[in-house]
Amino acid sequence: MIDQYKQAFQEEARELLAELESALLELDQNRGDRDVVGRAFRALHTIKGSGAMFGFDDIAGFTHHLEGAFDRLRNGTLAVTADLIRLSLGASDQIKAMLDEAAGQGAADASRSEAILAEVRQLTGPAPAEAAAAPVAAGQTPLAETGVTRQWRIRFRPGGGVLLNGTNPLLLLAELRALGRLEVRVDTEAVPALDEIDPEQCYLAWDLTLETAAPREAIRDVFIFVEDDSELTIEAVSGAAAATPAPAKRAGNKPGGAPAQTAPQSASSIRVSCDKLDQLVNLVGELVTVQARLSEASARFNDAEILDIAESVEQLTAALRENSMSIRMLPLRSTFERFRRLVHDLAIDLGKDVELSIEGADTELDKTVIDQLNDPLVHLIRNSMDHGVEPPAARLAAGKPSKARIHLAATHSGAHVLIRVSDDGRGLDVEAVRARAIEQGLIEGTARLSEAEIFALIFEPGFSTARQVTDVSGRGVGMDVVRRNVEALHGSVEVASQPGAGLTVTLRLPLTLAIIDGLLVRVCDSHFVLPLANSLECIELTGAALEEAHGNHLANVRGEMIPYVRLREYFQMDAARPEREQIMVVDTEYGRYGFAVDEVLGDHQTVIKNLGKAYRNVPVVSGATILGNGTVALILDPHRLVQNIIQTVSLDRRHVGAARTRQEFEGVEI
Repeated sequence: MIDQYKQAFQEEARELLAELESALLELDQNRGDRDVVGRAFRALHTIKGSGAMFGFDDIAGFTHHLEGAFDRLRNGTLAVTADLIRLSLGASDQIKAMLDEAAGQGAADASRSEAILAEVRQLTGPAPAEAAAAPVAAGQTPLAETGVTRQWRIRFRPGGGVLLNGTNPLLLLAELRALGRLEVRVDTEAVPALDEIDPEQCYLAWDLTLETAAPREAIRDVFIFVEDDSELTIEAVSGAAAATPAPAKRAGNKPGGAPAQTAPQSASSIRVSCDKLDQLVNLVGELVTVQARLSEASARFNDAEILDIAESVEQLTAALRENSMSIRMLPLRSTFERFRRLVHDLAIDLGKDVELSIEGADTELDKTVIDQLNDPLVHLIRNSMDHGVEPPAARLAAGKPSKARIHLAATHSGAHVLIRVSDDGRGLDVEAVRARAIEQGLIEGTARLSEAEIFALIFEPGFSTARQVTDVSGRGVGMDVVRRNVEALHGSVEVASQPGAGLTVTLRLPLTLAIIDGLLVRVCDSHFVLPLANSLECIELTGAALEEAHGNHLANVRGEMIPYVRLREYFQMDAARPEREQIMVVDTEYGRYGFAVDEVLGDHQTVIKNLGKAYRNVPVVSGATILGNGTVALILDPHRLVQNIIQTVSLDRRHVGAARTRQEFEGVEI
């Protein structure tokens, strides 16, 4: 159980460090914001208290010194400076290293801790309660804070279940002793007979007398983790009239004065292992497949009772699927906020003044996708910082503000999330990119490429416009990593640039990689799935409609001519075309397009299965699923299908199996 609590502390501490970094970077922009100072202080105090509680004494001791500086910031006796922000960020990195060491992942440099604390002391001056960080020997009184020493009476009766939460009350008393001279009297009145004792319950209470120059808030902060579930009073004794009694937190009493065992409060959330969550989703996926088999079998037997059972199972499975998938959906906020530190550090290294703005941080995405999103975004931001954003002097000369801006935004788009990384820098020089591509042998000197195709060259392996390799970029691997990682997530990358005004890179990512709602269609003897979120409507393609289009692949949908792709031709299926076909009209980034199929079979809960390495370079297929009869259906990516055709047309290559494609798509607005 101790190991479980230590693991929980590790996870919580890393979350608190992310909150601390976010607060520090925000404080660097607005140094008079007391609320942000409070956020940083609370994060440090929680790390210190939890660390001491669970045996991470080195982390608790180190954090205590930094917490003291922020307590002085909070009280207005110390001012925020750039050096203090820098040291605090360095301290955050050191705490991460100490957490890694505790988890068996490397070793933290103890001398680095001493160096950081020495710089903090030099910057802030003598800390009012600096001696409180060191352990106090029995009978020894630590140095008190400068100011009036007061005497406080403290009544502390923890809730009965305090031990179940991993709290050791004796560590709280040790923290109080670090504030001044402490006298302790233990109240054992509530201890029951030996045969009635529950070893997981706390029956003790403490009456304490504390002499200290620390304020009431510092005393209350000691009990910050247990106050809500405990009886706590903090009263100033005679001679400390300026203080007023702290409101008591009552744990409840039994008749006769014995404390009642407080019922544990219902937790609003719990921590669950990612492995268990993935296992749950996998099991739900298998259940969806079995449910599809049941539905098909019930339809085949045409028994009313079996059909009713199958329908109920289908409804329950759908609800379970939605619930399990929603559990894996997480907001992008923590991922986005992490890049504030990256921009801050790179701006210092590159001598640039850059601000990161964030939009749509509450947009949710599957945790599996989020976990693989970090590297692409790191490369994009580093590229913007090094290549896109100009130095302050160059920006002023170009009539721009000296402070550059990188904007990170996320929005929903059907079954996808669009993540955009924009900057207001110099943008891409089309001719420079083209010349560099010719120089590196990526294209022929006579090649005629569109602007979009030239921009796509920046994602080629080894391509870089930088003439000199730096620590930030220039090796030609960053943008290639972006494309490979995004395509591994069945996503796509698009670039838009305006010379002198900036660059925008858009990542189009699927909401989930596990289960989607789809439409099952048949082409010859093969089955395919189109994502339901992209599908708009289904229309019938009759002989009359073909005659009206004069042989072109265009369908009249309520007066609008929509181009379509006949999948049997696209996939080179040798079979006679049926008399009647159906066109699924889908919405893509390039507009509305249609896919002609033999038959639309209906909705299908699609469990996405990977096809393996052999199909890794087939971009129009995003996966496969197992149907109720045991056969395999490919999951098509409508966006990639249309993109593939447009690129084929622009490169003046005839589409296999559709000789008229170029002529049919010419003149259609894209």
